[in-house]
Amino acid sequence: MSPFQWLLCGMKRKATLLISFIVLTIAGLSSCYKMLPQMPDSTNTLCGPVDLSSAQSVLFSQGNDQFFAIRTAATGLGPYFVSTGCGECHSSDNRGHPFTILTRFGQSDTTGNKFMAEGGPQLQNANLPGYAPQQIPSGATSSKMIAPVTAGVGFLEAVPDSEILAMAAANLTNPDGVRGHPNYNIIPSYVTPSANAVPRGDGKYICRFGRKASVYDLLQQVATAYNHDMGITSSYMPFDPYNYLDQMAPSSAGTPEVDNTTLNSVVFYCRCLQTPNQRDTGNATVKQGGQVFTSIGCATCHQPTLTTGYSPIDALSYQTFSPYTDLLVHDMGPGLDDGYTEGNAKTSEWRTAPLWGLGLAPGVQGGNIYLLHDGRAHSIEEAIMMHGGEAAVSAGRFNNLSASDRSALITFLKSL
Repeated sequence: MSPFQWLLCGMKRKATLLISFIVLTIAGLSSCYKMLPQMPDSTNTLCGPVDLSSAQSVLFSQGNDQFFAIRTAATGLGPYFVSTGCGECHSSDNRGHPFTILTRFGQSDTTGNKFMAEGGPQLQNANLPGYAPQQIPSGATSSKMIAPVTAGVGFLEAVPDSEILAMAAANLTNPDGVRGHPNYNIIPSYVTPSANAVPRGDGKYICRFGRKASVYDLLQQVATAYNHDMGITSSYMPFDPYNYLDQMAPSSAGTPEVDNTTLNSVVFYCRCLQTPNQRDTGNATVKQGGQVFTSIGCATCHQPTLTTGYSPIDALSYQTFSPYTDLLVHDMGPGLDDGYTEGNAKTSEWRTAPLWGLGLAPGVQGGNIYLLHDGRAHSIEEAIMMHGGEAAVSAGRFNNLSASDRSALITFLKSL
């Protein structure tokens, strides 16, 4: 064999080996890929942002990282807290679980919370070593509240006050006795009212977040969550939660434990989360259930569609979306009266909970479902039948439905 032939054979052998390596590598990767968990179907999850620019996507990603970060004492956690991170209560941007329930205490009427000097308005049920556990002070009323869905909240924030007021005005002539109204509250000095705001004569503003609709916007919501839920101070809320039983607890503000850039990236993340998608919209039973939903009066409070006003985020501006809420508080009767309230709402009044994402709740609640403000209802049917007060007429109609219509309604609600 000539040197040239030997060299040529060597090159062919190397090429054959290289091709074999590539084939085996691709086969191996294919096998591994089959073993890896697949990306979730976007119609069955509550994750992902609205359409954003490149710069906005970077900010969203930063907020995502912070939202799901685990806090420790070294990163500001405590000394009193409820959770170690936002994602602990809002798994997959969905609702909470009884294991992460919050307890609010202290306000029993619209004159304000009389227990702020004793640790109100929230019980921090965990503490760092060396600190005394918090307790609800004697004489304070309290209510347990499961964290609501996070997805789509930027759209709720962008609904103009005028639309909320229009829905309240329509309630005044409702034949079923529905009389929902906005919850007006004092807003913190660090919050800038929206251009869409319609303040009341006494300087209070329409609020829309929280189980009682007592929080004005997402900045207030996030700053409060950092402080009350994780015990992390910021320039917006510079003091740690107070425990009147622990004289060793910090009593003055120091350097903020989360900077404004970080906190506002979480605000941006929440604001830009996409809305939950309804599933099986072409299904005949789902369509039938939607008609039943409207016919028995559920849609009066659980408004199927709302429209946003102007937003500096293009994807949120002038959008019609389907949250199934009117953002008003309604009297739900004595059965759901915990004796505690926030803002100008009565103790038996609760904000209409958005129904979007309802069918996905078992996925973040251990395969079960915990509904209403404190998770006391363990099925959709049970939650409906616990509706009293302004919703009693609709609950009665549900109770009188035929088996077919009742089943269709539940199928519809599970599609949301």
